Amino acid sequence: MKLLSVCAVALLATQAASASIRHKLNGFTLTEHADPAKRELLQKHVAWDDKSLFINGERIMIFSGEFHPFRLPVPSLWIDILQKIKALGFNCVSFYIDWALLEGKPGEYTAEGNFALEPFFDAAKKAGIYLLARPGPYINAEVSGGGFPGWLQRVNGTLRSADPAFLKATDNYISNVAKTIAKAQITNGGPVILYQPENEYSGACCDQKFPDPDYMQYVIDQARDAGIVVPMISNDAYAGGHNAPGTGNGEVDIYGHDSYPEIQACGQKVACLPISGRITLRKAPTPRTLSLRWASPDPLCCRSLNITQFQAGAFDPWGGPGFAACAALVDHEFERVFYKNDLSFGSAILNLYMTFGGTNWGNLGHPGGYSSYDYGSPLTESRNITREKYSELKLIGNFLKASPSYLVATPGSLSTTGYADTAELIVTPLLGNGTGSYFVVRHTDYTSQKSTSYKLTLPTSAGKVTIPQLGGTLSLNGRDSKVHVADYKVAGTNILYSTAEVFTWKKFADGKVLVLYGGPGEHHEFAISSTSDVKIVEGSKSGIESKNISGAVVVAWDVSATRRIVQIDDLKVLLLDRNSAYNYWVPQLDEDGSSTGYSTEKTTASSIIVKAGYLVRTAYTKGSGLYLTADFNATTPLEVIGAPETAKHLFINGKKTQVNVDKNGFWSTKVEYSPPKIQLPNLKNLDWRYLDTLPEIQSSYDDSAWTAADLKTTPNTLRPLTTPTSLYSSDYGFHAGYLIYRGHFVADGSETTFDVRTQGGSVFGSSIWLNRTFLGSWTGLNADADYNSTYKLPKVESGKPYVFTVVVDTMGLDENWVVGTDEMKNPRGILSYKLSGRDSDAITWRLTGNLGGEDYQDKIRGPLNEGGLYAERQGFHQPQPPSTRWESASPLDGLTKPGIGFYSARFDLDIPRGWDVPLYLNFGNSTTSAAYRVQLYVNGYQYGKLVSNIGPQTSFPVPEGILNYRGTNWIALTLWALESAGAKLESFELANTTPVLTALSEVEASKQPKYSPRKGAY
Repeated sequence: MKLLSVCAVALLATQAASASIRHKLNGFTLTEHADPAKRELLQKHVAWDDKSLFINGERIMIFSGEFHPFRLPVPSLWIDILQKIKALGFNCVSFYIDWALLEGKPGEYTAEGNFALEPFFDAAKKAGIYLLARPGPYINAEVSGGGFPGWLQRVNGTLRSADPAFLKATDNYISNVAKTIAKAQITNGGPVILYQPENEYSGACCDQKFPDPDYMQYVIDQARDAGIVVPMISNDAYAGGHNAPGTGNGEVDIYGHDSYPEIQACGQKVACLPISGRITLRKAPTPRTLSLRWASPDPLCCRSLNITQFQAGAFDPWGGPGFAACAALVDHEFERVFYKNDLSFGSAILNLYMTFGGTNWGNLGHPGGYSSYDYGSPLTESRNITREKYSELKLIGNFLKASPSYLVATPGSLSTTGYADTAELIVTPLLGNGTGSYFVVRHTDYTSQKSTSYKLTLPTSAGKVTIPQLGGTLSLNGRDSKVHVADYKVAGTNILYSTAEVFTWKKFADGKVLVLYGGPGEHHEFAISSTSDVKIVEGSKSGIESKNISGAVVVAWDVSATRRIVQIDDLKVLLLDRNSAYNYWVPQLDEDGSSTGYSTEKTTASSIIVKAGYLVRTAYTKGSGLYLTADFNATTPLEVIGAPETAKHLFINGKKTQVNVDKNGFWSTKVEYSPPKIQLPNLKNLDWRYLDTLPEIQSSYDDSAWTAADLKTTPNTLRPLTTPTSLYSSDYGFHAGYLIYRGHFVADGSETTFDVRTQGGSVFGSSIWLNRTFLGSWTGLNADADYNSTYKLPKVESGKPYVFTVVVDTMGLDENWVVGTDEMKNPRGILSYKLSGRDSDAITWRLTGNLGGEDYQDKIRGPLNEGGLYAERQGFHQPQPPSTRWESASPLDGLTKPGIGFYSARFDLDIPRGWDVPLYLNFGNSTTSAAYRVQLYVNGYQYGKLVSNIGPQTSFPVPEGILNYRGTNWIALTLWALESAGAKLESFELANTTPVLTALSEVEASKQPKYSPRKGAY
């Protein structure tokens, strides 16, 4: 379908004579080198007018959830996340790709195993989900370096700029990753419909040219050269119109931006917080100030509001209150207020960040965050959907999926008059021309906790109507918003208005079903353009009143926890309270067991409505059977509304089920839930084996195989050297985890103190020894990315050799949000040092990080998974280490002095098949113990970092596929005692939460290479 907006036509005319002709197709910019055949194919699959996208000929709103597959390194579980997002009523998933994980060494791009993209695309196809690809090169995303690999610290050029050195550094990554994405575009039968070439390119400093159209055009052309033909979309953090359509060189095809109204405040339960976002509610009636019409010189190109990232949770820093507090802040009430506010602007693309957060396993996180990236998301880190915000989001998502007229309604001005009869409420209309109108009602002061009564005057096809017509008042509780509809079409039936909110509607062979819901204690009214009688076909008549008024039948009802069904002509209307509506699902009905592929549900597509509790994944017919795949966490009555005429039998998770059919034609049955008793090992009783993993402080230790820190200059352009040779770890190829330095000198007897500034990022720690004498530690603070310490030395003897051993825990590389700061180049390691009485060059240094540095050993778990401790360099953290001759000792007994111990043990699990059982490794941690740090390895995957004196994380969920649920597991810990008293674990246990009876297929374990001797390990 070819759609050219007015602005596209004008641009075609003015640019035709340009030396650099660019093709405006469907409103999208395609450079002249794009494959003409693919451009033609694109017309068929993706089109754009000045309101929204057309996919395969149908206008749809893109309602999307953010999910980063690299944060769940079990590809066989990706389908679980995608199906749970699809079940929300969403049709798209946005995903970042982390460059640092795919090109750990310059020029060597590796995207295999857990990092392969093709399985993710296949899972999206199976789930029927479109994809928005966001590969960077820069992604931010709270990952180390913002996605930049550590070796970029050596690039002699400004990052995220048109500096040739930086652009050249990106070429290999983008050419490879974009080529893979290109194969998965919708034009090739794949799920990718949008591509974002940069992320939050929104701020600069330091006389940096910004925005730089040449840089943006280069990044866009890189993708086009690799075969990307789908539209380019931006994500502008400040909604400043950067690179919007019409800005010329470097412009994207669709302008998008982000908004986080209540970010960075998880510790406060607001009522509500001051606004800090860009698309927010205001006390003053100015809702369209950010309509984006001002964002582009060509305003006709920017009539829709596209939010590439809107807040769905919040990130929590080290020492924060924990992600449960984030989920409480950005909760179901937040969703009702802010997401419906977004709808009032006529949002055509809305992506929620994060919908599933996952885990910063294997050192992939940035210094500002800990191992969990739960984010307070609708799906928890353990893939659970028990947060109420998931259910609330499902109500909104399914409403939008059932309401295509929303996209052609015209947003009007926010008003405190003319609609509601009280200035305490604001109403924003989206007016249709006989195709459905929408009225978003919210408190003028969105922080209000009041319950406000009101009447509503709406324009309808029957004229202006003041509602309720049958008496009583409407009410809006605090921290709530509503979408009232008028002239809303249900398969030919006109809903003149409804104050109750629409969950969904469907047309079946024997009639139509509309599902409405309201909050507890509310009074609602709806009217249908009909003069027929109202029949109550289920439930009590109490609280229901009806009357024919001016050619419409008006029904008033009081919300009840008991369902009522009224019928008017061939339309059945289900009247629910909100909590009951949470239990309803609208799975698309596929035929003959086949997937619908990438397509989201069209308005005319077949679906059923299922009441089923925890989760309904899919529905399909095969022969005379109706098949549901669903998950259950309790004994659950199940009801099918709209079973197809051809279906005679019901199968749930492959098992035939006895059903009853009521007078309304609804099928019902019950699924029994009888959870197994989960037997988990007591970790205290395991056969723990111990190894000193800091042999470097022994007098006999030989570091001749280590990397000599002999660079007299640094390629790092951010921080000049203050030491005779560079001690910046990335100058030598070490970018993640623990670093160890050994500084050799021959004493002359004058040395009394050693001053050293170490840097590892926020919350980093360090410890220092002189030979075997412990000098002290920096235990870390959230505020300090580096720290200078002065240590008193024991008396040294002239002429004797000594060695300083310095251990630094790096917490990831800084992100690079502001262009020109080059913050990502903040080095890790030793910034400066001073040995009293001696020149700095009296000390010669060697250093190590992970074995091989950029020639990292473990290609399966990636370039960031290991650090520089002896046990890590040897590979002892992997399954089946040679531990039989190691000392028998437990981390619960721990260390009696400063140092770092390595502990390894094995255990077996036997979790019954067919059950999804979230497992957690939990540490006890009071505030009274001496400071210590722990790295947790599970079957070779680093799945947690614990910092005892800062926190907050003590519970580490580990998914099936990393843990072998039916087999042997190897667990390893590094325990770093930072203080003179030593350290031990207070407690350590393996625990589970409620088992879920699941339709998930067998989870295939991620590859878990076992220990084998490493060549050159030292």
